[in-house]
Amino acid sequence: MSIIVGTGAVVQDADGRVLLLLRGKDPEMNKWSIPGGKVDPYETSQNAIVREVEEETGLRVQIERLLCIDETIRPEQEQHLLSLIYLVQAVSGEPENREPQKHAQMRWFAANELPPAAEIASFSQQALTLAFKQTESPIQPS
Repeated sequence: MSIIVGTGAVVQDADGRVLLLLRGKDPEMNKWSIPGGKVDPYETSQNAIVREVEEETGLRVQIERLLCIDETIRPEQEQHLLSLIYLVQAVSGEPENREPQKHAQMRWFAANELPPAAEIASFSQQALTLAFKQTESPIQPS
C-alpha cells in the first residue's frame, strides 16, 4: 500500500459562504464534503486543487492559503491518503454539478447553516472549522 497525495478546497464566495458537495458514492456516501481529489504525477497540489474544483463544480478559484493537512487511513480499503487542504475564493463561474456520478448535489452554506458534524465527511470537518475559526463552533456535534 502506498500513500496517495490528495488535495481539497474550502471554496468561499464573496459573501463568505462555502460550497459543499453531497457525496453520491462511498466512502462517506450521503455526507457533505469539500471538493477535492488526487494530485496527478508532476502536478503541484495548488494546480491540482484549482483543476479539481473546476472539474467538479465549474468554478474558477484563487488560492488564499493552506488551511490544514488531512490524513485518512482506511485499512479495509488498503488506502492511506494525505491531503493538503486550501482555502480558496470563487472568482468566476456559477457552480454546477459536473460529476453527478460522484455528487448527488451541491449548495452554498453560511457558517450558521452548516450541517451537523455527523453529516459532514471526516475529510472536510477540520478544514471547515478552521475556515470559520472566527465564529463559534461552526460544526455542531450530532
